[in-house]
Amino acid sequence: MSEPATAEELLVACLCAAWCRTCGEFRDTFARLEKANAGARFVWLDVEDDAELLGDVEVENFPTLAVFRGGAPVFFGVTMPQEGVVARTLEALARGAPAPVTVPPEIAALPAALRARR
Repeated sequence: MSEPATAEELLVACLCAAWCRTCGEFRDTFARLEKANAGARFVWLDVEDDAELLGDVEVENFPTLAVFRGGAPVFFGVTMPQEGVVARTLEALARGAPAPVTVPPEIAALPAALRARR
């Protein structure tokens, strides 16, 4: 697992499920995105296996990304499982000053829960 996020670093959490074929196909893409974004922390979370971290959060579809910048949530939602789409989204969130978004409490607590999990 990567080190904890620094003040302005991106934390990119992918919420998926082992039984989801789309998630299985997206996993290699997520790994490539991690390599291409050396300054960001990437975490793959299975909604069932990692339920202690995610609580009762409702995931509408897969893959769902939760992106934090400096610990503040800046994106939470279903994403197209296409490398170019996700890469452009992350690039936009990494630069500029994205406004924090409202997320469920379980998602807001993810950065701290991941630090405590180490």
